[in-house]
Amino acid sequence: MRTPEHYAADVLFFFDGHPEELALYEALFRAVEEAFPEGSVRVQKTQISFYGRHLFAAASLPVRRRKDWPKICLVVTVGLSYRLDSPRVAAASEPYPGRWTHHILVTEAGQIDEELMGWLREAWDFAESKR
Repeated sequence: MRTPEHYAADVLFFFDGHPEELALYEALFRAVEEAFPEGSVRVQKTQISFYGRHLFAAASLPVRRRKDWPKICLVVTVGLSYRLDSPRVAAASEPYPGRWTHHILVTEAGQIDEELMGWLREAWDFAESKR
């Protein structure tokens, strides 16, 4: 996976004061890097974005935390052509017809499992199918 020159420092800055979430992100990054070695990653102000030709997923800290969300979690966002029907999806919206954005909360490294990686693969395929 391609990373920018200051990636490591940017990730540490992004997760400053959030060591548990940093550990979750590092586990996610290892899985994404293994699954999508041809992809790239970019640290932005509010999220860390994963790209093929187009954005297919992101990781972020919860900004507007709902009351029922866990105190420590990483938000993994995927875009798909359909709405996921899973209790793991904390929030979903359809910003454009046929494009669903899903936010999945990850509270432990074990949740970066085959199901989540399958959704990331679908998101990659969906993003790569765009012109």
